[in-house]
Amino acid sequence: MNQLLKECALDETCAYLDNRHQTTHYKIIDECSSENCSSLIERGWRRFGNMFFRPVCRECTACESLKIDVADYTFSKSARRVIRKNSHLRTIIQRPSITQAHLDLFTLYHDYMQERREWDNQPINAKNYYMSFVHGYNTYGYEVLYYDHEALVGVDLIDILQDGISSIYFYYHPEYADHSLGRYSLYRQIMAAKAKNLSWIYLGYYVKGCQSLEYKSQYRPLYQLEGRPEEEHNPVWSFLK
Repeated sequence: MNQLLKECALDETCAYLDNRHQTTHYKIIDECSSENCSSLIERGWRRFGNMFFRPVCRECTACESLKIDVADYTFSKSARRVIRKNSHLRTIIQRPSITQAHLDLFTLYHDYMQERREWDNQPINAKNYYMSFVHGYNTYGYEVLYYDHEALVGVDLIDILQDGISSIYFYYHPEYADHSLGRYSLYRQIMAAKAKNLSWIYLGYYVKGCQSLEYKSQYRPLYQLEGRPEEEHNPVWSFLK
């Protein structure tokens, strides 16, 4: 049973581009079904916890929803090198959880990104982490844990939906920056989707000019969502040449 607890639109400072504001549409849905989650993701929404959101800025269309065509994706030589380089890592896929190791790793990663890319770094605590990444996973939310021996070095949060995998968030230990763990985690998602006969990897938003998101355009073949379709309208995804 889906229960919409709250729905609103807020004007905020843009999370992706400097000196801009954004209008974000939020839905808080308690016990969202897999069918409803799939429908929202397919229409450009993103999920953190039991909160779904998408930008609805009137004068800006910089946020573009992208998805990878899994069936036609082939691994390049560079991709295969990254996979081999990380083949020693042990992986566990399970329902999202929270431990001190999660919180410590999350803090290390964001401290690193604040120094590297000047991210606005808000301190994390157990409650905030739980509400963003653990709460609301229902039947489709998972985390993929990456271990080097006994050390947790990466956490990939995903939804496994009816037609694909939705990438929610990935963070890793800064000491493994030269291992390209972000790319590796995405390659693992593609491999998992191929094994499950799922069609898509939903990448979320690509914003030209936002360094943290521009990597998404490198994964081909890609499709882009046209506009911001409402739930009663069929979404149209166009092939990106």
